[in-house]
Amino acid sequence: MKTQVAIIGAGPSGLLLGHLLRRQGIGCVVIERQSPDYVLSRIRAGVLETVTTDLMEQLGIDARMHAEGLIEEGFNLADGDRLIRIDITALTGKHVTVYGQTELTRDLMAAAPERGLEIVYEAKDVAIHGVEGDSPSVTYAIDGVEHRIEADFIAGCDGFHGPSRKAIPAPLVREFERVYPFGWLGILADVPPCHHELIYANGPRGFALASMRSNTRSRYYIQVPLTDTLDQWPEERLWDELALRFDPISEKGVTRGPALEMSIAPLRSFVFETMRHGRLFLAGDSAHIVPPTGAKGLNLAASDVAYLAEALAGHYRDGSEAGLAGYEARALARIWKAERFSWYLTKLMHRFPEDGSFEHRMQSAEIDYVASSTAMQKVIAENYVGLPL
Repeated sequence: MKTQVAIIGAGPSGLLLGHLLRRQGIGCVVIERQSPDYVLSRIRAGVLETVTTDLMEQLGIDARMHAEGLIEEGFNLADGDRLIRIDITALTGKHVTVYGQTELTRDLMAAAPERGLEIVYEAKDVAIHGVEGDSPSVTYAIDGVEHRIEADFIAGCDGFHGPSRKAIPAPLVREFERVYPFGWLGILADVPPCHHELIYANGPRGFALASMRSNTRSRYYIQVPLTDTLDQWPEERLWDELALRFDPISEKGVTRGPALEMSIAPLRSFVFETMRHGRLFLAGDSAHIVPPTGAKGLNLAASDVAYLAEALAGHYRDGSEAGLAGYEARALARIWKAERFSWYLTKLMHRFPEDGSFEHRMQSAEIDYVASSTAMQKVIAENYVGLPL
């Protein structure tokens, strides 16, 4: 098989890139190692910046997002019993949309056949070849039979554990990482949210987040040590803990219900700056990971593929190499700003094991400054709603 762009990974970044390329008349094939059901079973973020919603609107794959998504004009920081609202619409003129990553992925998958976007699922042993030459290719196996796709370019949208990043030679690698000494214990349940907007809380018991996927589905998190396991956190214990954190500061208090999903996710900041090697380009989680504080992961992937689609379109439209040559620097400029904001919120709202009374006083002073400074709230709002492309 031959195509212009082979895309590895059928998560939101790979699918979004595929649709953007097909819109420009560029041939592409998406290769995914898992089944469609498995892809849709992955529970991820749910806050979309305007960058992401604008791309979905440009593609005309926005009907369900607008029908079911929740418009959020603000969010809240909590310091003990004090709730500090960041009015992002008043401060920036924009808003975010609460719409689960799973639902966005479902929309992109459903629109693929009519848009001519080919997706190969359950492709095993994916390998990348020849990216330093003019004729790169991707091989994979289905039911023990090897297949090869020859392409002009390869886009690695296959996440942190995929083969794309590993295909870049070690001497060329530029990577940076910060691993945090705690994780997020999360629960998803079909219960109404305790508050009409997100709450990031920093209290004596540590960090907690109250968020939602809809008016009837809630997502909660609490900070836990990396040594904790799900066996230590039966549902009732977690609901008890969430009630202690949010009942005093939320509008409705925590409503309990059976868990649809529970998990403990470690937190890290990671940037792989070598986003291009020959005819291989990285986008999304294959190149960067952010802590979930601030909801930047999916949105960064969206800006990556917007830049990459534009660069590839320029190449095929008029033979320009400028976009391809500048992709890495352009993407990294936005990536590092998002990393900084996620790191800042993580540092501000969590209790770090090594911190003492001085660091806790510094956190309190910073949150107090945010509460009293419109200028600081605007900085936070601008970053939260998403910096422009």
